[in-house]
Amino acid sequence: MEGDLQHILGSNVRAYRLARAMSQEAFADVLGVHRTYIGAIERGDKNLSLRSVERLAERLGVQPLELLQPTGPSPDPAAPVDRRMARRARRSAEQR
Repeated sequence: MEGDLQHILGSNVRAYRLARAMSQEAFADVLGVHRTYIGAIERGDKNLSLRSVERLAERLGVQPLELLQPTGPSPDPAAPVDRRMARRARRSAEQR
């Protein structure tokens, strides 16, 4: 159905982000976008370009196709986090 892939992508982005203990705001800071944009992606409201999917996957440390799998991710909470992402999240939290 129309929009199903957007909802699958959004759900998977959310699952991977939460598995890395990242807030929407911290993840948005890493990507250089506004928090509401991340929320729109996770709700399936945004129709992303393939380049944007690649960028999200890179920051989450997964393959782009993993974000598009209808079965959803089974992320390992102990999976390594991108060091840049972790540093930015810490800096963002410290500034609050």
